[in-house]
Amino acid sequence: MPGRKALHLEGRSGDMLALWDALDILNGKWKIAIMCSLIEKKMRFKELQRDIGKITGKMLSKELKELEMNELLKRTVHDTKPVTIEYELTSYGMSLEKVITELVSWGLNHRKRIFKKRHTDKKNR
Repeated sequence: MPGRKALHLEGRSGDMLALWDALDILNGKWKIAIMCSLIEKKMRFKELQRDIGKITGKMLSKELKELEMNELLKRTVHDTKPVTIEYELTSYGMSLEKVITELVSWGLNHRKRIFKKRHTDKKNR
């Protein structure tokens, strides 16, 4: 396509390693959803769990620790009673905002496409 830079990863081990590194850090069902929830604002654990839906507390805790370990989010403990813990994306985590926004956009278009195809297939039966 004119104006688009093509990806040619075959034979370029450095690019492929970088791709595998990114996929390794963002792998799984929940990490990108967590980051998507935190793009707009800081959230507490239960807020995140409600926003994402269908994630267990144990899994959310595991994913938050991994994202923090990779410096994509920051965990802040406030000295209140009871203790308040907030999660927010770091500037490094926010560097993925365009990628996440594009994934959401692609997902919305994909859902429309698949819904349209299924609807058309049902009509043609």
